[in-house]
Amino acid sequence: IMSNWSSALYYVIAEIYSSVSVGVLFWQFANDVVPVAQAKRFYPLFAQMSGLAPVFAGQYVARYASKAENFSTSLNRLTAAVTVSGIMICTFYYLSNAYLDRTETKRGATLGTDGTAEAMVNKKSKPKLSMKESAKFLASNQYLRLIAMLVLGYGLSINFTEVMWKSLVKKQYSDPLDYQRFMGNFSSMVGMATCIVIFFGVHVIRILGWRVGALTTPVVMAVLGIPFFACIFMGLDSPARLGLAVWVGTIQSLLSKTSKYALFDPTTQMAYIPLDDESKVKGKAAIDVLGSRLGKSGGSLIQQGLVFVFGSILDAAPVVAMIFYAVLFTWASSANRLSGMFLARTEVNKAEEHEGKKE
Repeated sequence: IMSNWSSALYYVIAEIYSSVSVGVLFWQFANDVVPVAQAKRFYPLFAQMSGLAPVFAGQYVARYASKAENFSTSLNRLTAAVTVSGIMICTFYYLSNAYLDRTETKRGATLGTDGTAEAMVNKKSKPKLSMKESAKFLASNQYLRLIAMLVLGYGLSINFTEVMWKSLVKKQYSDPLDYQRFMGNFSSMVGMATCIVIFFGVHVIRILGWRVGALTTPVVMAVLGIPFFACIFMGLDSPARLGLAVWVGTIQSLLSKTSKYALFDPTTQMAYIPLDDESKVKGKAAIDVLGSRLGKSGGSLIQQGLVFVFGSILDAAPVVAMIFYAVLFTWASSANRLSGMFLARTEVNKAEEHEGKKE
């Protein structure tokens, strides 16, 4: 890592940016403007729109960035695309806030002095808390702890299988540009699959409820993990077996990520909506940033320990499989418990809104 510190720093910043910009800023903005009654309709659509990004980004990588003369030039092409995307995010966020300001101002002028202006001020003056304060509040709130278990469970489980799968892909595609091209096409497949599955995801959450939507991702990962680990257990001593393991792992990772984007993300973000503003602000940053990063870093740390003991991550596959399924069981149990609390809080909020309208 030290000998390639610039590339390592680039990767770390990219990981942190994706967690903060998407995991915290976007979903917190969505939670502020979308009520619970509309969340089942709009949140899956948000996920569907986000599914288009990997399609275009993957093809950009596969058809342009990976066709560069060397990996350094390819990295420059990727950086240029990231810069343009960042400018677009800032522009759309500014336009969205400008629209909301105009809408709230007109509403306040129409309703007069009924507290609308005060609500606007309170909405914009949320307390700014440190990550340490957010983490302390998270530890004292059972509802938020269960949401954290969901995020942590996904981060750990996807890390266990993804690291092993990528190590197999690197064996098959030893050239960095070939590997980059494969991953670009894989990202496009994830995006297209997400856009397709999201149509079913909308109906799953709306008809079958939050519980089924939240449990779908760990169940899918548990079922698809069986053939993936079976391919590794059978051995990788021939190109045919290696190719089979790579493609089984590709399907497993593809469907796991698809269910994550189509169902896990919307249901997890919906869980924040019934909370009061204090809980949203104090808990969300800790869960989305600390939880997701702890999942990835924790999974990596465990696997590094296993590599130290067994010599390679593939030799440690039986132990990884046991930890993988233990995490999935804990994740599913937390989702089941959270479902009851989510429905109860939603009903309480509806009752309070109904009483408020009567008054």
